[in-house]
Parts: sequence; structure tokens; C-alpha cells
Amino acid sequence: MNTLVTETCETNTFEAYNVADFLVDKLNKQKIHNPTPIQQASIPLVLKNRDILGSAETGSGKTLAFALPIIHKLHEDPNGKAVIIAPTRELAEQIFNNMQRLVPNRMSIALLIGGASIHKQLQQLRRLPQIIIGTPGRMIDHLERGKLHLTDTSILVLDETDRMLDMGFTDQINELVEQMPESRQTLLFSATMPKAIVHTANKFLDNPERIKIGEATKPSDNINQEFKNVDTKHKLSVTLSEVNEREGSIIIFVRTKLGADKLCYQLQKEKIKADTIHGDLRHGKRQRVIRAFHQKRFRVLVATDVAARGLDIPHVEHVINYDLPQSPEDYVHRIGRTGRGGSKGESLCIVAPSDQHKLRAIQRFISGKEDSSEPRRKPGKKPFKHGGKFSSRQKGSDRGKFADRKKSFKDRSKNSDSRSRDSDSRSRSKDSRSRDSGSRSRNSDSRFKDSDSRSRSKDSRPKKVVKRNRSNERTERS
Repeated sequence: MNTLVTETCETNTFEAYNVADFLVDKLNKQKIHNPTPIQQASIPLVLKNRDILGSAETGSGKTLAFALPIIHKLHEDPNGKAVIIAPTRELAEQIFNNMQRLVPNRMSIALLIGGASIHKQLQQLRRLPQIIIGTPGRMIDHLERGKLHLTDTSILVLDETDRMLDMGFTDQINELVEQMPESRQTLLFSATMPKAIVHTANKFLDNPERIKIGEATKPSDNINQEFKNVDTKHKLSVTLSEVNEREGSIIIFVRTKLGADKLCYQLQKEKIKADTIHGDLRHGKRQRVIRAFHQKRFRVLVATDVAARGLDIPHVEHVINYDLPQSPEDYVHRIGRTGRGGSKGESLCIVAPSDQHKLRAIQRFISGKEDSSEPRRKPGKKPFKHGGKFSSRQKGSDRGKFADRKKSFKDRSKNSDSRSRDSDSRSRSKDSRSRDSGSRSRNSDSRFKDSDSRSRSKDSRPKKVVKRNRSNERTERS
């Protein structure tokens, strides 16, 4: 695996990549003129048919880094097909919308996600689309129906792979990739790239180019981070005052769906225009909420982690963590909803006393002192003192004393085992004697039964009945 770390811009325009003219025109209409570092590093390699393992900060433009060269290649080769797999509906829809703004009219795209109309998706598949974007679960559904064919896939993109594996999509991804030819080109992008994910990704990539732009675990430098310690009973009042003091669009992240609804209700009671998005909402409702937030119909969006990845709303200026996330990686993705595309952003974490351990984990993670690939200790279990059985701080004599104690303990355990074996043998001999006595008693019982039966047989014989002749008795008496 080759390593390519890019920090500075070498190509200032998209025309330098010799992509199709219509792509440059569409980018100019969207006021996108200069490629970001991840785009500079990725676009030439994708055009050269190289496999890529890329990581960069959230909001660095990873979607365009693979969307632009893929559309150019499919425009040059009408028989090619690209399959893009994303972990969530929101991220898949974001990729779909971004690519729709770039594709020519004759190039069709299919979006296969859960919660949406399956009949509409079947109509899209009947058109034989060149680009298929979807989530693993819904793509497996179409594969089992026989409506999705992947044997002619020429380009595979796995976006936010770490999130997909964390969500338990490993088996689904393996099943989808098994249907694709080995000669395909594979691109893997993620905002975070732990070592465990790198090892897993090696199954899908062939001698990939490793692209790393900045620190994947570090939030963007454009985001000003603030942490505020607050008593649990004052969290709501502090949040309301912070929302009133700030200007511009705000996303507030909470831990649970019920918590999102309650906080949204409290904001609306204070005459603050707010709405909520979480996993219990139907797909159509979620789309309407996101569309309204895009159009600035309300100012505050209360969301669970369902919106932590995939929401690309440029006018979000503030992110407030009402509840700290369970994992430090989710913190990076949460605050990455602001400060996108080079703009400035603000993030605030409201930290309750019970969240101090989460705060320390986040600070270690973003400072690079904690590797997210290491298995985390389960709560409630204490780690080994000094990190193992023996510590480097212990002296040799201490280890020798420990070994002696361990040996004596083994000897005592052996002696106790031998005693237990002897007692077991004695108990077994007692059992055998008891069984013998039991057999003898059964024999004597059988003898008694035989005698009883003989006596009963004697008793059962018919008795002779002697009839007396009363007349003779009277004569003799006389």
C-alpha cells in the first residue's frame, strides 16, 4: 500500500484534470472553482484506475473527490457502471443530490434506500442506470428479488466505511461485493480511518493508494470548540439561553428520540422556530424537515445521531451537543455539520457531571492520544494494575516471591486434589458395599415373598365341609 499525504494545493482549477467540459460548467454554476486537498489527491488517481483508501476531515469535500472522476469515466464509457454504498439514508441522499447536479441528461441514477417507495426504485432499476447509490439493507432486498445485478460493476465506492462496519453491515457488504467482478476499481473513503477498518478494507482493495489529508480524528480548524460544565437540572435553561444569544442556524444533538421531541417542544414553547429529526420519523417526513431546514424555514434543528453524518447544510453556524455522544468518533462527525467548505463554525458541549468520562475520552481522541481501533474496556470492570500481571515497576525479587507463592499454591492445590480423589474412591467403595447389602436385602425380601406366596396358596386351598347328622347325635344322647 502506497501512502500519499497531501497538505498543500498543487492544482487550483478543475480544468487542469482534463475532465469533460460539461462538468466544469456545472461546477462553475454552483460556484465551485477550486479543488480541496482531498480532491486534488483523489481525482488524478481515480482517473488512472487506481484503488484508493482515503481519509480526511469532515466537510473536506470527499463526495466530489470521487463523484467528479466517476461521472467523467462513465461519460467516456457508456457500458460502465458505478455502485456507491453508504451507511445511512441521509448520506446516500446527499451523494445522490450532489451527483444529480453533475450528470448529463442521458446518464441515469438509481437511489436504493430504506423507507422510500420500492416501486419507484424498481422503475429506476428498469432503466439500467449507470450509477447506483444505496444503503446495504435495501440493496440486499433488491438483490434477493433478482432486480439488482452487480456482475457488470466497474467501480465500487464504499463511503463512511467505518460507520457501516460499526452498524453491523459487514455481512451485507461482503454479500454485495461477492456479486461484483474482481477486476473492478474500488474506492474507500471515510472521515475516520482506525487501524481495524484499514485491515478490513484490505479485503476489498487491490494495492491501494493511501490518501490522508490532515488528521482524520481532529475536527476542522475552522470550528471553534467550547465545553461548558453544567448541573444536570440546569441543562435546559442553559441551552435556551445559548440559543437566544446565538445568531444563525443551529443543530442541537441529543442522545434519544424521546429527548429530541421533548427539547423541541421546550424550544417551541419559548417561541423559537424549531423542528426535530430522528429514526422514528417516516422517510417522507425526514425529507420534508431537512428540506425546510435547507430553506431556512426554521432556525433550530434538534437531531439524534441519525443526522450526524450525511447532512450537508452550508448555512449551519452552530452545533450544540445537549448530550455528549457515546463514542468520540461521533463527536467529530457531529460538530462537522458546521464549518464546512472553508466557512467558520461554532460548537458547544453542555457537560453534565455524569458526562465527565465521555468528555475525557473525546479530548484524548481529538488530541490523537487514543487509538479508536483499540478495544474499549467494558464499563464496570477495573483494568489490571500497572497494565498486566507483571509491571515494569516491580523488582525481580518481587517477581520471584510471587513465583514462589504461586508454586506453593499449586502444590497445595495438588495435595487437595489427591485428598479429594482418595475421598472419592472411599465413597465409591462405600457405595459398592451399600449396593451389595441392598442386593442381599432384595434377595431376603424375595425369599419372604416366596414363603408368603406359599402360605397364601395353602390358605387358598378349598376346605372340607363336614356335615353333621343331627338325628344321629340326638339318638346317641338318648
